[in-house]
Amino acid sequence: MRKLTHEEISLNRNSLENLDQVKKLPVYVILDSIRSSYNVGSIFRTSDGAMIEKLFLCGYTPSPLKKEVLKTALGSEKSVDWEYVKDAKVLIAKLKSNGIKIGALELTESSLTNYNFSKINFPIALIVGNEITGVSQDLLDLCDFSLEIPQFGTKQSLNVAVAYGVSIFDLRRVFDN
Repeated sequence: MRKLTHEEISLNRNSLENLDQVKKLPVYVILDSIRSSYNVGSIFRTSDGAMIEKLFLCGYTPSPLKKEVLKTALGSEKSVDWEYVKDAKVLIAKLKSNGIKIGALELTESSLTNYNFSKINFPIALIVGNEITGVSQDLLDLCDFSLEIPQFGTKQSLNVAVAYGVSIFDLRRVFDN
């Protein structure tokens, strides 16, 4: 086993110039009032890795105009289509009117595990909520479903950027199979 060089890895990657030809994962991600710029930057980078359709920053979620977001995004703010929309409710109504199902990454009384998600559910918008309070009840009331990541330890949740990474790559796996 030999570790690949950066040049070898780059041969199998897309470039900014050909992103319009790449088949994207039909997932729109809504970040609602994420506090940490570093979490947002990490989510940008993960969104590039999964090649999502679009990332929406809502509420007080910091944008790539902040240096802390750029530090962890590592340039992915150029490859991920993103937009700031102050009110997530307005955005959700617009997405729903376009036939997109709305889901939340949240523990609810009727959550699906990532294991039980089906390809027929795409396209979707996935709401990722605040690090402390999660997805607000007023946004949950607009959702068609919620997804949870099973926890086997003593803690109730994962870091928001980690939880997003687990979920988005599970969604990628479901969509690609």
